[in-house]
Amino acid sequence: MIQEIMQLIRRITNSAITRLLVITVLIVFLFVPMGMVKGIIMERADMRQSVVGEISNKWGDAQTIGGPVLSIPYKTYHTDEKGRIVSTIIHNAYFLPDRLNITGDVSTEKRYRGIYEAVLYRSNLKLHASFLSLAQSFQEMAINPNDILWDKAVVSVGISDLRGVKENNMVSWNNSKLVLNSGIGTDNIMPSGVSTRVPVSPDQAEYVFDMQLNLNGSSHLNFLPLGKTTAVDINSPWTSPSFCGSFLPDKRIVNDQGFKAMWSIMNLNRNYPQYWVGENDKVMGSSFGVNLFLPVDEYQKTMRSAKYAALFIVLTFVTFFITEIINKNRVHPIQYLMIGFAICLFYILLISISEHTNFMVAYLISSLATVGLVSAYTKGILKSLPMAVTVGGLLVFLYAFLYITLQLEDYALLMGSIGLFIVLSLVMFVTRKIDWYSLSSTMRTETEHQPVK
Repeated sequence: MIQEIMQLIRRITNSAITRLLVITVLIVFLFVPMGMVKGIIMERADMRQSVVGEISNKWGDAQTIGGPVLSIPYKTYHTDEKGRIVSTIIHNAYFLPDRLNITGDVSTEKRYRGIYEAVLYRSNLKLHASFLSLAQSFQEMAINPNDILWDKAVVSVGISDLRGVKENNMVSWNNSKLVLNSGIGTDNIMPSGVSTRVPVSPDQAEYVFDMQLNLNGSSHLNFLPLGKTTAVDINSPWTSPSFCGSFLPDKRIVNDQGFKAMWSIMNLNRNYPQYWVGENDKVMGSSFGVNLFLPVDEYQKTMRSAKYAALFIVLTFVTFFITEIINKNRVHPIQYLMIGFAICLFYILLISISEHTNFMVAYLISSLATVGLVSAYTKGILKSLPMAVTVGGLLVFLYAFLYITLQLEDYALLMGSIGLFIVLSLVMFVTRKIDWYSLSSTMRTETEHQPVK
């Protein structure tokens, strides 16, 4: 009875289906270390972002420039049942310029802390704007001219991070020099900035605003299209810009010497008027500009490559399983795990080396080390040089295929589907003559006839 039970256990153990189930369990188990690897990659990426943020906070964060905006207060009255004035309330009417031109240069530099780097910039900008027909605008808003407080007018320029302001910049208002003060008179439109009181009157037909703005920042430089016609023209030596926001440049030149970008935007292209009363929460949503990003992000590429880890493990294990079937070699589950751990280790090598060199070199070193380790281990456990070469060749193909896929982001899905189709075709071709029904009995018979040591 005991002998029959032992034979039954031996048959189940030597069954190809059972071994395939064991391999499946091992693959699922390897998802645990791969999850830990992905966690390490995300942790290093968060650490880099934290360091970059710390550098940027001391220099100046991403900047958004909005303005100028002219705000003029006026009075409204509350009356009782008899029409007598009970209280007076002050409101603000906001006016955007008819023309807004922004030109300037943006110089960049890299700052390092340890192995991490951040992109910082210095911008030297000129803002030129003109305001027309204020009295007519008040008339269209049905505001009594006698209730307008012309002597309380304030012009404001929105700057998202005032720590980046360099020099006490002055403004010119109809050729009169005025000193700017911290704080903004349009805080219900833009969160922060600078402002100054300006002289206005119902008799003046036009007001001209000029400002020289020296501003430090990091990563992004954005603008708000507040003019009835807004024109922005900037130059920079940075060679890898990414234009972002609500509007793309009408003209741009990007080459080895840097970039030049020009925007031309009309008020009809945005969803708010030239003048209004009360709050306006749509202004900040119309920003546009440029992102001075670092062209290589080793963390993003490593995370993308880690998503293919399951494919690597499955295909490698399938290769060993087919070898067991065809050559009657036996690979222990522990040996499968060792090979799986070696494949997982590739991503740790990749992220650690790529932090000190470029991604291509790191990928080459990590893949060669992994291929060499797995091939040598295969030679040791199977005592077969052709099998070691076969496994090594498979891994070389997979790593080369993965690298090409990482470089072709737009064609990643196409490349992946073609690659999987080729791999499946090869597996079907190699196993086309295997009699899977008789396989278990064959392996069982061979095992039963093995001499007991």
